[in-house]
Amino acid sequence: MTKTYNPLVRQGNPIIFMDERSAEMTKYAANAFLATKITFMNEIANLCEKVGADVDAIRRGIGTDQRIGKRFLFAGIGYGGSCFPKDVQALAKTAEEYDYDFKILHSVMNVNQAQKTKLIPKIKQYFDHDLSDKTIAVWGMAFKPYTDDIREAPALENIAELLASGAKVRAYDPEAMENVKKVIDGQVYFANDPYDALKGADALLIVTEWPLFRTPEFEKMDSLLKNKVIFDGRNVFEVDQMRELGYTYYSIGRDTVAHK
Repeated sequence: MTKTYNPLVRQGNPIIFMDERSAEMTKYAANAFLATKITFMNEIANLCEKVGADVDAIRRGIGTDQRIGKRFLFAGIGYGGSCFPKDVQALAKTAEEYDYDFKILHSVMNVNQAQKTKLIPKIKQYFDHDLSDKTIAVWGMAFKPYTDDIREAPALENIAELLASGAKVRAYDPEAMENVKKVIDGQVYFANDPYDALKGADALLIVTEWPLFRTPEFEKMDSLLKNKVIFDGRNVFEVDQMRELGYTYYSIGRDTVAHK
């Protein structure tokens, strides 16, 4: 096995031998730890909103600590996909089978589930708790950029909540729309591009941090949106930028910009 893998580890990555149970546990532990790291930052972000702190500043600060590192510290509306949810659940299930209460993992799952739709109450509050005649544009449906994977994607739950509240949804994703059509057929207008999703929309909800969403033509956006209001679940834009552009802007763990 060492001879087989040696060509792949020329930069010094170690080849570690262990028993089968430890190898399986290592895989679950790695993904569960990263999921916990993301969830911890989301909890910090939620507290930041209450005390008036900026989660981005905190992320940059603690990221300089080499014991913590810079990765997986971005606050948002939760993780999705196949690996993190599945492995966290699997590790918690294993603990349960051996009569061990893995409290951290249960907290991670509970917090992440609640985090996915964190912006829905803010959308409802902005529109005086009546979405029956509102249209919400949704940017992003994949659980992360550069994939069409919608497994455990926060977008699905956000869209479902909006539809259940009587809102109309116009959505766009560069890769994942065909997969979403299989599970939400006929209830959502699937746009041709990000701007098509904005036509006649009362607000924009950003769910996936695709790069093309980071540098839009704001003048074009202004002409398409009925209201200059953005609910940003991935902190795609800077708060000061939104303030200068005159948007009402809600994000995760940062100041709200109000122009209503």
